Amino acid sequence: MDARGCERLHRALIECHRRVPSDFARASACRHLNSALAQCLVSEVCPDESEAVRSLCASGGTALKRSQCRQAQLDLSVCLASHQRD
Repeated sequence: MDARGCERLHRALIECHRRVPSDFARASACRHLNSALAQCLVSEVCPDESEAVRSLCASGGTALKRSQCRQAQLDLSVCLASHQRD
């Protein structure tokens, strides 16, 4: 998904928060948008690492695949950390 897609998700999440006043109800009602926006932003910032996690961690698989999944998750974590500000 491109940045415009993330922008649309962001606007939809803001609108969801506006429409649902209660914190508990909002968390439930807006959860799917929050998750989709997070995935979109991660995919924009670290596309290769995000795709590796998606493909390698989709199912349990063999010991090798689980090891590759853990490495992909670590690589994604490092990528995301490199984009954080202090």
